[in-house]
Amino acid sequence: MPSPRTVTSGPELHSPKEPVEPQLPAEGPLRANRGDAAGVYHEDSRPGLGTLRRAFSRASQRASGRAPEDPGLLRRSSRFLFRSLRRTLDNGPAAVPGATNGQEVPSRALDHVSRRTSTGAGPEELEGKSVADLITERQLLAAFEQLRHLETRLVAEKASRTFEQDPTGFARRAMDVCLHYDALASEIDAIVNETLGPDGVDAAALAELAGVVRAEEEAHPEPPEDGDFLRTPRHWRQHWEDAVRRSAQERVRSAGPGEAPGAAEGGSALAQVLTELGSLVRRDLQKVQLEAHPVYAAAGFPAWETYLRAFHGAVAQRLQELAHNARGCEQLYVLLDWAANVYGSPDFLGAQNLALSSEPLPPLLAPDVWARLESEYTNFLETKIASCFDGILQLEQSRWADAEAPDVLQGRYHTPLSIDVHMLVAEHVKAAGAISKELEATTLQICARALGLFLPRFEKAFLESKAVNEPHLGANINACEELRTGLLARFPGSFKELEKPLVAATCDFQNWLLRGLQGEVQPLFRVLCTKAWLTQDVLRPLMDKVVAFAGHLEHVASPWAQETLQEVHRYVVREYLAHVLGRRERFRGAERLTGSQKMGQDAQAISDTFQGLGSEATWLGQAIPCVADILGETYKDDIQRHLETLIRSYPDIRRDHVLAILSLRRLGRRRNQRLLQHAQDLLRAAAKAGGPRAAGGHVLFEEIEVPTSVDVLITCI
Repeated sequence: MPSPRTVTSGPELHSPKEPVEPQLPAEGPLRANRGDAAGVYHEDSRPGLGTLRRAFSRASQRASGRAPEDPGLLRRSSRFLFRSLRRTLDNGPAAVPGATNGQEVPSRALDHVSRRTSTGAGPEELEGKSVADLITERQLLAAFEQLRHLETRLVAEKASRTFEQDPTGFARRAMDVCLHYDALASEIDAIVNETLGPDGVDAAALAELAGVVRAEEEAHPEPPEDGDFLRTPRHWRQHWEDAVRRSAQERVRSAGPGEAPGAAEGGSALAQVLTELGSLVRRDLQKVQLEAHPVYAAAGFPAWETYLRAFHGAVAQRLQELAHNARGCEQLYVLLDWAANVYGSPDFLGAQNLALSSEPLPPLLAPDVWARLESEYTNFLETKIASCFDGILQLEQSRWADAEAPDVLQGRYHTPLSIDVHMLVAEHVKAAGAISKELEATTLQICARALGLFLPRFEKAFLESKAVNEPHLGANINACEELRTGLLARFPGSFKELEKPLVAATCDFQNWLLRGLQGEVQPLFRVLCTKAWLTQDVLRPLMDKVVAFAGHLEHVASPWAQETLQEVHRYVVREYLAHVLGRRERFRGAERLTGSQKMGQDAQAISDTFQGLGSEATWLGQAIPCVADILGETYKDDIQRHLETLIRSYPDIRRDHVLAILSLRRLGRRRNQRLLQHAQDLLRAAAKAGGPRAAGGHVLFEEIEVPTSVDVLITCI
């Protein structure tokens, strides 16, 4: 607290809205007040100011280490004093003879009145104590009552024109009153600062604080009409609220390091700062609610709401500073998560009886700051998620390079790909959803976009590796199916566009699976419709490979396993017919009948095998038997009936296929032409009915290429 000489001689700060008052000339009695060498008396010779100086010294020792006191009160008091003194000088004589000799009577009289007033205004033990001593002992109500008595007496003496001949004396006594009022205000600051200190709450001091604030409000309800500064309201309630706000700011700034952690420290250092900050705020507010609030509430003070708003504002300011320096995905998320989930949690204060303010608090972070943090977070998140997918691909490649066979979990080939992607998406979406729905939606879009870019890279890397075999292909089919069903079921809106890429990747893996089998069994079809075929079971090796292949399909997801099995079934029937219709040699006589029987046996073997494997492609069962019947039919008129059955069952058959089938035996030119014409009529009728689509979209003959041969040409003629 500045001494009187500092107050009177230092420069005065003015608000831009207030006119600058001219300073008094530094001569006459005020010079003695400032301790000028030319004056007769020093401040220690004035009991009022000397005692006040000692009180201020003791108060400053108690308040050491706290924030500097608000100089506004003393400046306002000085400003009011100079204005009143100016009016006094304007109404009275400009100077009093002998005043420069340093009249100390007013100051001594003030101190004497303080002691005398204490006898009647307070208990007996307060007799003989000055106002400064009462302030030092924190008997604030008693000190205020004495000051109020002195103020009333001084106002009365001014009204009675007692100081017409001695305006400097009035100024001295008025200054003493103002300084004592400022000392009371400073003690309010000290009590507020000590409330949250380590020594606990002084209930008696808080009661004195609340009482003196209310007493001052009752004593000075409104500014006086004549502008007398002595009776002007001191606004100590506002001063108390400002002190609470400053105290909260100091407490919040003391949590964690003074500067925000750098980007190199990651989110752990920032998380530690926020943890300390949360613990301090929680501890201080609990102390206010449980210890300070009951004392304030008895005096009608809204302490809880005031402290809550003060700490909220201090935390918001600290968070703004941390947000300015936050860098990296981890730091940004820690900051957003703490603001949204830790501080914004109903359980933040740690006790049910700590109710929040009935009025909504302002946002902890300004909307533009929050939007900036979310934008920066999503930018970093996009890079991070892409990096995570790179890591997943590297893990898969390491397993391929080590020639590790995929595990079989719950009867299916398994690769960690699906679990890794599901965990990656779920982790980031859950974290973002805990902050805001908007951030969750943005994170979903980022994950979907990153997965869409990852799929072709993953597929290309796998197909270029040495791990392209049935188990790995089955594991990848299962992974894509799990991603398609799992992600679409959980996030239908965001991952809907990924359904086609996932299905396309699955189809690619399925095609590679089929091509592997086709490459193995293709040479086995070459012995069909040969002389050896009539006497040997050449179909068994082929079906053995099909059965072995189907063993892998047992570990593939059911929809794709069934579809692949049906495709294998269709491939075997199609290739069988392709070799039968494409052969250049024709059987005659007994060989033709034997070949027909052999084809019937092969058709039954194929049907039984695939039926045992679980194939649901029953529509393929008529193809080979119909051709076998045409080949072995002895009653030529019934050939038309077999041909009709074939065309009705397979509307995708073409004229070339009919010619190739008729060329399997000698029927004569006229019969062939008649059968061919009848077949064309049936094909046109089938085309009008919808073609292959009318038969359920099944395609068999359409994919069979029939080579042009002399026999076919002769049949046409």
